[in-house]
Amino acid sequence: MKKQQPRPGKPRRISYFPILTERFLPRLMKLRRKLRWLLAGLAALMLLIGGTLLYLRLQTLPVASISQTSQMLDIQGQIIDTFHTGENRRSVPLGDISPYVVKATLAIEDRRFYDHKGFDFKGLARAIVVNVETLSAKQGASTLTQQLARNLYLTHEKTWQRKIKEAMYTVQLEMNYSKDEIMGLYLNQIYYGHGAYGIEAAAQLYFNKKASDLTLAESAMLAGIPKGPKYYSPFMDMKNAKDRQHVILNAMANAGDITKEEADAAYGEMLTFQPLGSGDQNGFAPYFRDYIRYIAVDKLGINEQLLNEGGITIYTTLDSTAQQAAEDAVKNGMKGSEEQQAALVSIDPRNGYIKAMVGGRDYKKNQINRTLMKTRQPGSSFKPILYLTALQSGYMSPVTRFKSEPTSFSYDEGRKVYEPRNYNDKYFEDFIDMRTAIASSDNIYAVNAIMTVGTERVIEMAHKLGITSPMQPVPSLALGTSPVSPIQMASAFGVFANGGVRVEPIAILRITDRSGKVLYEAERKEEQVVEPAYAYVMTSLMESVFDNGGTASRISSLIKRPVAGKTGTTATDAWLVGYTPELATAVWVGYDKDRKLTVAEAHRAAPIFANYTEKALAAVPPKIFPVPPGVVNVYIDPTSGKLAAATCPNKRLESFVSGTEPVEVCGQPAEGRTDTGAGEAAGAPSDAGKKSWWNDLKRWWKD
Repeated sequence: MKKQQPRPGKPRRISYFPILTERFLPRLMKLRRKLRWLLAGLAALMLLIGGTLLYLRLQTLPVASISQTSQMLDIQGQIIDTFHTGENRRSVPLGDISPYVVKATLAIEDRRFYDHKGFDFKGLARAIVVNVETLSAKQGASTLTQQLARNLYLTHEKTWQRKIKEAMYTVQLEMNYSKDEIMGLYLNQIYYGHGAYGIEAAAQLYFNKKASDLTLAESAMLAGIPKGPKYYSPFMDMKNAKDRQHVILNAMANAGDITKEEADAAYGEMLTFQPLGSGDQNGFAPYFRDYIRYIAVDKLGINEQLLNEGGITIYTTLDSTAQQAAEDAVKNGMKGSEEQQAALVSIDPRNGYIKAMVGGRDYKKNQINRTLMKTRQPGSSFKPILYLTALQSGYMSPVTRFKSEPTSFSYDEGRKVYEPRNYNDKYFEDFIDMRTAIASSDNIYAVNAIMTVGTERVIEMAHKLGITSPMQPVPSLALGTSPVSPIQMASAFGVFANGGVRVEPIAILRITDRSGKVLYEAERKEEQVVEPAYAYVMTSLMESVFDNGGTASRISSLIKRPVAGKTGTTATDAWLVGYTPELATAVWVGYDKDRKLTVAEAHRAAPIFANYTEKALAAVPPKIFPVPPGVVNVYIDPTSGKLAAATCPNKRLESFVSGTEPVEVCGQPAEGRTDTGAGEAAGAPSDAGKKSWWNDLKRWWKD
């Protein structure tokens, strides 16, 4: 009988420790199942974290609507003023911030900023313990990134909901920006007290300097303010501010950023603070600032909110040296007067740049910009426009003569009579020519001239020169009875200085947004409205105003350079509008309420012009007015207006547009005739023009 084989099946495991196996195996099996669940949970958590990070990485950060202070720069690129509504804020690159500021901020706010990923977990753990114990969210251990997230996108309420959002935005900031970018963003938006947001605004407010120029002591002082601006501001409590500065300097020394000796020296340094509010009182060139705002908003269409909060930069034509000279000249020239006002505007005739603008004596008391007002009569300062018209008409030349005596003029087809009078009823009681009439400001000669050429032509010429004010076509127009603004007068006289080319006045060169994109760029508008020869002849005639016997001769000793211009006086207004090759300037003095001027009050305009011109051009060598082609200089007899011969007792070198010079000779053949534009005429001595040039240059250069 065969032995039965065992049935095939799974071999039975032999237990070497039967008792231990029976006791612990069930527990191990349960632990194994829990471990699986734990690993599954950890995997799910990792997926959740990874998914959250991926989600945050794909999401864009909210738009941070933080206003930026807009600024206005002068022609050299220096800040003249800023525009803002409550928040004074100006962003600068991290590279334009003093390294001391960065180190001081890190030492006191976030020492491990460059080591963590947005969260300082050691400080965070400490804060959580405190908050759990107090059941509140009072304690914080925020990193710079967390503070930036809160300041950019959230409120400062202490709630758990805000904390969660803050954490999410912190992660996004760390994902989207480098550490240096986060540092730059933080320093440009943190609040430093007194309306100053960002380190650049703070540096200007407290020390009147750029953030890049801050010293160690100044940086440590500013770094302590954001902790509590009302408590640590040196303007509010100097002791608290110094104590905070000391803490920061020690923290920097402990971090190895500076030595202990440097910390002690910085703490002992006496800081010079800018008086609080000094930058906000008037600003530099306040009338010009208002003019820029008007041009930007009303003329160029720049949104006012963008101007105030958009961080735009306005590049202007203002020359700070000229502006300071203008403000000083007005201030010093109006001493002893309580209510009398003054205005000055100066333009570079070569490019139309407005270099200086003073709209009144005291901006704080009165913000009316009188350089723009079209309500003041220019008086005799308008006469050069009349005489230019007369010269170009062909009816008159510099030697055209009229008798200076009381005269009645009929007009409007004989229905009306006009009887002008000279100042103080002084008359030559003889015939005078145009140069004499301009130098002495003879009114009778001026009305004779306008009656000769016609009022409509004079108005047309004024419009060509840039004067847009309404003008009445009456004989009194010759005496400047139609109101004109100082800025239009300065621009019109600039045409004479610029060889007959009118350049539209410019105050704003360009405007850029906060990223540097050009929003507006000025286009130069110029036109040859007067032939160069006529412009020069008028300049030559107006130089006599500053010679002996001229209405501005009393200030000739104050001006050490070639200058031309014209005074103007009415019962309520006094002017001097004049120019050099570099500047055309209009000065007005008077009362806002048309109060009559005394003789002393009327004489204030000329010294203001002289003092301003010399100081504004102190660094510019004197230049003569260039003589263009088409001008001839000949000796004439002032009494007869004829060419002067050797036997004539009186001779004067006079400038003419070629072809308009006299041909009749007084006595024997003419002594000389010089054509400075087209060469010498027959019989003219070769040194005639040179002698005049040399004599004039010696006169202009004398002390």
